Amino acid sequence: MNQNSIKQSLKLFIVLSRAHRSINDVINKYIADHGLNPTEFAVMELLYHKGDQPLQQIGGKILLASGSITYVVDKLEKKDYLRRVASKNDRRVTYAQITDKGKAFIESVFPEHEQRIDEIMSTLTDEEKETAIELMKKLGLNAANN
Repeated sequence: MNQNSIKQSLKLFIVLSRAHRSINDVINKYIADHGLNPTEFAVMELLYHKGDQPLQQIGGKILLASGSITYVVDKLEKKDYLRRVASKNDRRVTYAQITDKGKAFIESVFPEHEQRIDEIMSTLTDEEKETAIELMKKLGLNAANN
């Protein structure tokens, strides 16, 4: 193995990790300022943009362990942001459904959320963003195959 390549790989890993943490810190603070944790916000965003979701599939869509979903859904249900709805076709399936209060919440905070993300990413040109997207996908796919 090439020692220079190893050093560059380690440096890239550290830079990516620090950038990820910095971005998440800013975004997570905004989310916390609105009374949710990042996982709760991810569930709300998923339901708002994709509609009703089977509880069993939410974890995979927002990268969360399935055991934690019940806890998160319980918390959001107590806030009246979502409700559980039994499937009409399969008694084993329960859906999470966003409520009107949940929709109003997301509609009130999401525009600023996406604006903040755009501001953070604005240091890159559109071309640089596209290159970064391609490179991060390439790294992610390679990691998934290892």
